[in-house]
Amino acid sequence: MNAKKKKNVCSFRKMKENGEKIVAVTAYDAPSARFADEAGVDFLLIGDSMANTILGYENTLPLTIEESLFHCRAARRGAPDAFIVGDMPFMSYQISCSEALRNAGRYIKEAGCDAVKLEGGSYAVAVIERLVTAGIPVIGHIGLLPQQVLAAGGYKIAGKTPEGVKILLEDAKAVEEAGAFCVVLEGIPAEVSKQITESIKIPTIGIGAGIHCDGQVQVLGDLLGLGDFLPRHAKRYTDISQVIGNAIKQYCLETRNGEFPGKENSF
Repeated sequence: MNAKKKKNVCSFRKMKENGEKIVAVTAYDAPSARFADEAGVDFLLIGDSMANTILGYENTLPLTIEESLFHCRAARRGAPDAFIVGDMPFMSYQISCSEALRNAGRYIKEAGCDAVKLEGGSYAVAVIERLVTAGIPVIGHIGLLPQQVLAAGGYKIAGKTPEGVKILLEDAKAVEEAGAFCVVLEGIPAEVSKQITESIKIPTIGIGAGIHCDGQVQVLGDLLGLGDFLPRHAKRYTDISQVIGNAIKQYCLETRNGEFPGKENSF
């Protein structure tokens, strides 16, 4: 039994105040959610990164809300006591505040999520305010925005100029004032993330944003070695892909030479 007390939105603010680092990781199904929760992470992000890490899309843009909700429900079944955040996919919240509210509500009502995450700084304020007013906790996301990859012309580090730093600081404060309880900082120089973290009261969760953030979030597959490409911001803690490959090769070998199934595998 998992004796860990479930986090809530107040827990993360308190962790920042106490100087406790927040640990988050992506999860996309029941087993990964269970493993991560039992390992002690503070919240699970059912990230739109599932588009390319799990579903085989080139980037996150094709992901549909139905696909996202499907995986959120699976994660909730695997980790019933975890704090789970649903990552709203491209075009599920950009059209209007009313549509954003309707879609965000599905993450809470249908998938059992505790919060949602959406990309955008100052221009996302109206959406964040509407969701929070309706009682839906929101995590903001500024800096490098994967859903903006086409408009930005690629994945680019944010805050590399004085003007860029100014925009990020304004975005962070706008997201905080709109009511978000955390904000993800992605692809931002470490010293800029330090400025942002010190300038707002809500926790900052970094991914490729240095050590000064109040917490970190990483893609599970990067940590486990499930992909060929390892981003600079990630660290590979094991190489599951090699373990999986070797196991399947051994299964093929034993089946072909008649070693499997043995008596212990038969009825």
